[in-house]
Amino acid sequence: MKKLILLCLLTLSIWAVPTFTPVESIEINGTAKDMILAGNNLIIATDMGHIEVYDIAKKQKIKEISIPDVKDFMGDIMPARVMSTDVIDSMYLLLSDSGKGGYANLFLYENNSIKQLIGPEDKKAIIKARFIDKTHILLGYLSNEVSLLDIQSKKELYRVQLSESKFSDFALNEDKSQVVFSCESGVLNVVEVKSGKILGELKGQNVDNVYKVDFKHGMVSAAGQDRRGALYDAKSGKGEYIEGEFLIYATALSPSASKVAFAMDEKNNISVYSTSSKSKIALLKGQKSTLNVIIFKDENRIFSASDDNTIMVWDLKN
Repeated sequence: MKKLILLCLLTLSIWAVPTFTPVESIEINGTAKDMILAGNNLIIATDMGHIEVYDIAKKQKIKEISIPDVKDFMGDIMPARVMSTDVIDSMYLLLSDSGKGGYANLFLYENNSIKQLIGPEDKKAIIKARFIDKTHILLGYLSNEVSLLDIQSKKELYRVQLSESKFSDFALNEDKSQVVFSCESGVLNVVEVKSGKILGELKGQNVDNVYKVDFKHGMVSAAGQDRRGALYDAKSGKGEYIEGEFLIYATALSPSASKVAFAMDEKNNISVYSTSSKSKIALLKGQKSTLNVIIFKDENRIFSASDDNTIMVWDLKN
């Protein structure tokens, strides 16, 4: 009997999933609402009316860019909530709420000056924005419309309704030629960025709101309210899902798309899986609150932001 117990314990230890805690953390002034990684710079959008640029190599904040305060529905002055941010060369993008009717403000920062591209008078309920190049910005509307904005003319080159469901998230592929949109229906749309043409639908794996998506090497990961972490081949439309224990608020694919991360449980732990075998290969413990963003720097380095003022850094080799 003792030999049998010993054998069982040995077997369990062999198959145990490695658990990791943060190797470092980054404190910010405000709650993180969005985050992108550009080279060695993390650009973090906050609910305190600014973005923070953090050099991960030097381990220090190198820039902070603020936008004007707004009035809430009661008329009180408050910091604008920056919902989305991006950078290309030395140009920074800041998308915020305007405090008026759910409409957005869109700002462009360059050469120490800030320019407003969209204001509440334009009546645009935009939730997410990303640079396509130095003259174009992709916009995701609450109404699940995709739009391509020309920066110079401030005009939309197209605006396409993808479905009647409420928008949740979008993710661009590596060369920004295609984008995948998610919404509350669980159906994902793959769109050609240049034209706004819908190239295909990804469906069948999520049956409810898909909070977040990622798109790398032709693979799409989707974080679902239905407790499903879905994986699709964007070209064939074929997919499968990994069952979670709780609402899945965030996901990310590694640069090679050989690994996928999902926030799989109510403790805000991050589970990392092999995309080929769907087996769990790591569990990241230590997140304090609901996850907003997960980013792979490379195949082992991971950054995560949640509804608090701490960015967590993880290393799957340590």
